[in-house]
Amino acid sequence: MASKLIIVESPAKANTIKKFLGGKTKVIASMGHIRDLPKSKMGIDIEHDFEPEYINIRGKANLINSLKKEAKTADTVILATDPDREGEAIAWHLAYILGIPENAVCRVTFNEITKEAVQNAIKKPRKIDMGLTNAQQARRVLDRIVGYKMSPVLWKKVRKGLSAGRVQSVAVKLIVERENEIENFVPEEYWNIYAILQERKTKNKFKVKLYGKNGKKLEFHKKEEVDAVIKEIDRAQYIVTDVKKSEKKRTPAPPFTTSTMQQEASRKLGFTLKKTMSVAQTLYEGVKIEERGTIGLITYMRTDSTRISEEARTAAKAEIEKIYGKEYYENRYYRTNGEAQDAHEGIRPTYVSIKPEEIKNSLTTDQYKLYNLIYQRFLASQMAAAIYDTVTVEINANNYNFRANGQTLKFKGFMVLYVEGVDNEKKEELTKIPELSINDELKKDELESKQSFTEPPPRYTEASLVKALEEKGIGRPSTYSPTITTILERHYIEKIQKQLCPTELGKVVNKLLTENFKDIINVEFTAKMERKFDEIADGKEKWKEVIKDFYEPFEKDVEKVEKELEHVKLEEEVSDVICEKCGRNMVIKYGKYGKFLACPGYPECKNAKPYYEIIDVPCPKCGAKVQIRKTKKRRNYYICENNPNSCDYISWNKPKAGEKYKETTDKEEIEKEIKKKRNTTRKSTKTKKK
Repeated sequence: MASKLIIVESPAKANTIKKFLGGKTKVIASMGHIRDLPKSKMGIDIEHDFEPEYINIRGKANLINSLKKEAKTADTVILATDPDREGEAIAWHLAYILGIPENAVCRVTFNEITKEAVQNAIKKPRKIDMGLTNAQQARRVLDRIVGYKMSPVLWKKVRKGLSAGRVQSVAVKLIVERENEIENFVPEEYWNIYAILQERKTKNKFKVKLYGKNGKKLEFHKKEEVDAVIKEIDRAQYIVTDVKKSEKKRTPAPPFTTSTMQQEASRKLGFTLKKTMSVAQTLYEGVKIEERGTIGLITYMRTDSTRISEEARTAAKAEIEKIYGKEYYENRYYRTNGEAQDAHEGIRPTYVSIKPEEIKNSLTTDQYKLYNLIYQRFLASQMAAAIYDTVTVEINANNYNFRANGQTLKFKGFMVLYVEGVDNEKKEELTKIPELSINDELKKDELESKQSFTEPPPRYTEASLVKALEEKGIGRPSTYSPTITTILERHYIEKIQKQLCPTELGKVVNKLLTENFKDIINVEFTAKMERKFDEIADGKEKWKEVIKDFYEPFEKDVEKVEKELEHVKLEEEVSDVICEKCGRNMVIKYGKYGKFLACPGYPECKNAKPYYEIIDVPCPKCGAKVQIRKTKKRRNYYICENNPNSCDYISWNKPKAGEKYKETTDKEEIEKEIKKKRNTTRKSTKTKKK
């Protein structure tokens, strides 16, 4: 008989925790949520104070009976679900199912799955935090109401199968607005003037840029303006008017939060948000390491805090000083964003002594890459700043002002280990400047001008969209990945070369929602609701009152739209593929697995075929178009449109422009994957027929 029963969400987490506890303790998994709102209806009793109608999740009856049986035979039941609002809500539902009183001391949390953290947590159980639970209930109920009230409007006015959501619709709105900016952008011409100058003694040359005249900034928009200035300074004396030398420090980035981890994994590893969170989950819950057993390698990965424990700080200091020397360590504390919940630590390795390289053979490739990224980021966050010697030189030529900036890295500091990636980085123009003094006369070697055009803002990537959502206070760490996954699956947006672009469907749905639900589908409202959820968690607001305040004006908006809005016609995207049965241009449609081509003559002509995206590089073997296709595991591969008829080009890697064709071993491997996919499809079809 187990004297103590501990319930967690996942089997992996259960297996890791088991080895830290005595033989009379049993650890089992609830497999995530066991109760939820019903799928077949809204499940919110609006007339009775918005009471949610929770039901046991279908298919979990045996698991629930097993949990009840184990709980009856245990002296103590401890609920050790994840340390966030969702984990608190799961614990509350478990307590209800198992008949545990609401004020029972049965809840424990730990930020890392280590022996010390787990054992200390078990010694200090607490009551279920109803503030956190109610904040999660409020989010769930509000999102259910919005989805169930708005989505039918889309079904009636656009087409069936569409959905709307409080956060997902605002994310689509941001992407559509960015696309509109790009489409409406009018590039402006501008010019820069440079001088190549020579220091007379050493003959060293360096480049300077014209920025003004008599100390006032100048801008050039026409070649004629540039030519006139060049004429004025062509024979001028170039005199050094100022030399400023200084020391510049670059400090390291703080430990990862959920959003910064997602952004950096996207930039440096090419991971999607979904993949990053999936891999991080396995690192948190525990990985079997050779000669060490199962170990939770990182702290909890859903956090908006950059705080770290003093124990972790001490361990980092010892490791840095041991590897790099004392001069590379600096004790650093980071401020957490004012909007952050700061419930637990930033993301860091649980044991600094476990280096990524040492356990590489025990990890999958993706686990190793992400663990290495987290490890380096954390260690670098406690290291000394990088130090640069900088110099800025001002030069006068016939009252025209030139400037050059230069810098030399004097001390690498944290940069010896890790440098944070940047989206759409605009690099400062730096040049190697010789030793100069004020009043030095320089020899003009050459004058040059460069024409440029202003560029539109870049499309969002997954990483930059997460950054924008976080900055605007939309959603929380746990919501970014599912939000972007949902709008991709709904085909409101599509990913083109890692950039997020709205589809025609996304534009139509966004226009309808933003024009008719202005008070809800906007950044300010969504951010305001996140603050309300925080206040509920802190016990400052009652969750049903928050829902009531929202619902009354929202219901009137829905009724008005249903009565007044006309049906919106969705234009189908026409392809250049001709239907071989009737000769019409086929149109692009969306199915369960993405785009496909269909004949617009349906139902007279029912022809349909797969849609393949074409890349912007021709086949390196025959020059034809190259298609992107997917294996059963949804991995991309690249194949010539003439394959298998007149060309056999096929590769895992995207061909590069001008690249010469090389035979690879990809062909056989990809064909095996394709064969598996075909066999699975055939078996599935036979099963359906039976």
